[in-house]
Amino acid sequence: MNQQSPSPVLVGQAGTGSKDAQTFAQKALARAAGCERVEVGEVVDVRPDVVLSHDNTAAIREIWQEFGQARVVIPEKMAITLDHAVPAPTTRHAQNHAEIRRFVQEQGIRHFFEVGRGICHQVLSEEALTLPGQTVLGADSHTPHFGWLGAFGAGIGRSEVAALWATGELWLRVPESIRIVLDGQLPKGVTAKDFALRIIGDWGADGGLYASVEFSGSGVEAMSIDSRMALANMMAEFGAKSSYIPPDVKTRAYLEAALERRAARGTSAGTADDYPPTVAESQLFPDEGAEYIATYRYGAGELEPTVSCPHTVDNIAPLSAVAGTEVQQAFIGTCTNGRLEDIAEAAEIMQGRQVAAGTRLLIVPASSLVLQEAMQRGYIQALVAAGAAIGTPGCGPCMGNHMGVPATGEVTISSANRNFRGRMGTTDAEIYLASPAVVAASAVAGRIADPRDIV
Repeated sequence: MNQQSPSPVLVGQAGTGSKDAQTFAQKALARAAGCERVEVGEVVDVRPDVVLSHDNTAAIREIWQEFGQARVVIPEKMAITLDHAVPAPTTRHAQNHAEIRRFVQEQGIRHFFEVGRGICHQVLSEEALTLPGQTVLGADSHTPHFGWLGAFGAGIGRSEVAALWATGELWLRVPESIRIVLDGQLPKGVTAKDFALRIIGDWGADGGLYASVEFSGSGVEAMSIDSRMALANMMAEFGAKSSYIPPDVKTRAYLEAALERRAARGTSAGTADDYPPTVAESQLFPDEGAEYIATYRYGAGELEPTVSCPHTVDNIAPLSAVAGTEVQQAFIGTCTNGRLEDIAEAAEIMQGRQVAAGTRLLIVPASSLVLQEAMQRGYIQALVAAGAAIGTPGCGPCMGNHMGVPATGEVTISSANRNFRGRMGTTDAEIYLASPAVVAASAVAGRIADPRDIV
């Protein structure tokens, strides 16, 4: 259903970049490998700064035990979050969580976050466990999320995480890089999520396969931190190995505030002493003249609200083309769009209105901090008054574990990142992906709707 034509594109040619100039990915992996420089395509042994896992930790532990070790070698670098099925919906899930808690205690892992704290990518961002220029490898495909702060984040498999627990290092191939430039300011009603869906629709769900996607331009610079998180996170659906947004004053202010919160708490999450004295000291930037396999340039003014239609994320259409499609369920949450900015947009749309009869609206904040702030600002109260159901911070309905499984034949419009058949737990159901504002407007209308027609 892709009804949008690609924007102008400048395709990078091999050898057009400077021999000495390096991309962000080259610099980050050189740092992680302890090398002066690395070349694209080179395989290097990296020592990541953070290794993350979640409810899959118990399964990873079974693999790690095959190494015959009594202790993991990097407990200080491990971060474990219970987020994918919380609270535990079955005895099997509860047993899995119990095993993880025992493992955490036995291994002395400080960076452990319990049920209700939130989604791993959001929580690690809020805790500033990863800083600009650092490398985070995680047993979750959306680990490119950490590109929002100028870090190299990549998803890896469970066996690779087990190897990291056992050795502290892992080989990676240095990826090629793609540059995406956004010029100008996004129009009213157009969000980072719309931009991400447009990119994926234009170039395909494998258009960035194993590439490091570097963003730049005035449109990206103008984005809020929440919006940058959504953009970087969605690059997992572009096939990217990692993503990158240049850190700036907004990035530094967010991370320094997070480090101060941690130091003030003095909890098991660690202290600011674990990291460089200032966030600015750790940041990395690509060199002028670095070589890219492609450069895609977008004008913000040409973008519009965009929807991903069943059953692939790159099956995009302008919102206007699918408006009026009836929906039985609307869901706002996930590691892509469950942040304060997203909940605020939904609350503004729902204020003084009600969820349409025959439609249900689910709101799952990305973290406990997001939930607390949303309550303090009255957003949650407004949403509940409008008929929304509020879930425990975590992944919720995204992967169909629980909390929002649709019935056969139902249509869901979601702020999540994936819509393949059966993603939310029901094979014969349809999932449309859109921005939180579009999801909220659709909940009011009972059909896919443009929020600009409601607010």
